[in-house]
Amino acid sequence: MSERESMPCDVVIVGGGPAGLSAAIRLKQINEELEVVVLEKGSEIGAHILSGAVVDPKALNELFPDWRDMDCPMAETPVTDNWHWVLSKSGKTSLPHLIMPPLMSNDGCYTGSLGNMTRWLGEQAEELGVMVFPGFPAAAPIFDDEGRIGGVVTQDMGVAADGSEKGDFQPGMEIHAKYTLFAEGARGNLTKVMKAKYDLEANCQPQVYGLGIKELWDIDPKKHVPGRVIHTQGWPLTESDSWGGGFLYHQANGQVALGFVTALDYKNPWVSPYQEFQRWKQHPAIRDYLEGGTRVAYGARAINEGGWQSVPKLAFPGGALIGCAAGFVNVPRIKGSHTAMKSGMLAAESIAEAIAAGHEKTEVSDYDSAVRSSWIADELKLVQNAEPAVAKYGGDLGTLLGGVDMWMRTLKIGLPISMKHHPDYTMTGRADLYPKIEYPKPDGDISFDRLTNVAFSFTNHAEDQPVHLQVGDRELQRESELEVYGGPSARYCPAGVYEWVEEEGAEPKFVINSQNCVHCKTCDIKDPNQNINWVTPEGGGGPNYPNM
Repeated sequence: MSERESMPCDVVIVGGGPAGLSAAIRLKQINEELEVVVLEKGSEIGAHILSGAVVDPKALNELFPDWRDMDCPMAETPVTDNWHWVLSKSGKTSLPHLIMPPLMSNDGCYTGSLGNMTRWLGEQAEELGVMVFPGFPAAAPIFDDEGRIGGVVTQDMGVAADGSEKGDFQPGMEIHAKYTLFAEGARGNLTKVMKAKYDLEANCQPQVYGLGIKELWDIDPKKHVPGRVIHTQGWPLTESDSWGGGFLYHQANGQVALGFVTALDYKNPWVSPYQEFQRWKQHPAIRDYLEGGTRVAYGARAINEGGWQSVPKLAFPGGALIGCAAGFVNVPRIKGSHTAMKSGMLAAESIAEAIAAGHEKTEVSDYDSAVRSSWIADELKLVQNAEPAVAKYGGDLGTLLGGVDMWMRTLKIGLPISMKHHPDYTMTGRADLYPKIEYPKPDGDISFDRLTNVAFSFTNHAEDQPVHLQVGDRELQRESELEVYGGPSARYCPAGVYEWVEEEGAEPKFVINSQNCVHCKTCDIKDPNQNINWVTPEGGGGPNYPNM
């Protein structure tokens, strides 16, 4: 084994998304002498960023008050009108915005590519002197003798599938830091390590998730209304007793971003979130926008849905969780970039103050306190029962009860009740208790098969490397995941990574097509035995999302 090189810095940030870059920028705004490193596993900043997106500029206004005049791509398309449809199989009902709490309004928001906005944030960070390293995943934490986090080790390069070193082998580098921020997004692999080591979830509800699947389309210019925002609920998930919803955003350059979120607490193991998305596109109200258009990109990502009661302890000796690593998504608004950015800024302020006082590897508990007294908390507390209400009572009654709760909290007459969550993997039912679902075949015009769509995520992984989807017990996978639950991995994965291959005279074989992986983390979340562990592949691997 070659000796690792090491690099000291003041702060290392794991993840080059909106939260991580906002933290880096704020650190340099406070003290330009600080040495700040951002590690990003994607091939470039923005390569792994996927969101609808309709962005509330609240945090961006604080970070760069004049961002609209700084060539930020998000400024191009302000939201112009809002629609919320409840779908039946062939029709729709529009919900008037007057009955929705004020927080649900998209007035003053912008729609566009969060990936491009992140690329812009990366440019701002580099101009301030932040050292940004794309293609360098953080693979392992560095702990000192006192159990404090003191940095990370980047992923080794040039390791063969059998674990041997190839001719181009390069050992990962040790990045030693006074403070380490984890901004990996939902279900980050090192975030899981931090949560377990420091018992960060001891006093909160378990995190729950949805799977967001997205396509980008060029549509007929006659149908394009820049700034139009459409959200849907209801069909087709009503047919499988699941819940979630769709979105269709009219963005710049004649494009629409459309997608579908399926809550991962669904019980029927025969549900396929990808196929539900393809069915949704065939609804007359959605298909009308797409006919005559062209799909240009595809992707998928898990989304935090636990809300305020699932936010863990945020600080620990030497480090902190920020952004979606901590779980600040406002589920009813389908927004989280503004809260993620704000959390990164608050962490930066606490760490800069600690370093100025001569501290290092301390627990910045004032960051945790700052978040819990900030507008992040104010916003998320207003909607804290919306997701669990729908999860418990279903789409219709749950939406009604969740809406009433939001209004009561908005009017400051909310009941002091915080509903609970159950981990998504525990909700999966036995295959023999649920009917199989026969999904329609894709037509190749509006709906597509998974492998065709994965090609539009521009996913690539270096050949001959260790599989980054680690199965703990292969026999358990066959006896339980397949024989008890019907092999749901072949359906919940939006990229066709998992297959159960049956050959005559042999036991079914669990095949992992890891080269297809778009890093959504759904398998890590939904596997009924928690027998699949997602870890970082070689640097630069995964999707390369354009304009997503």
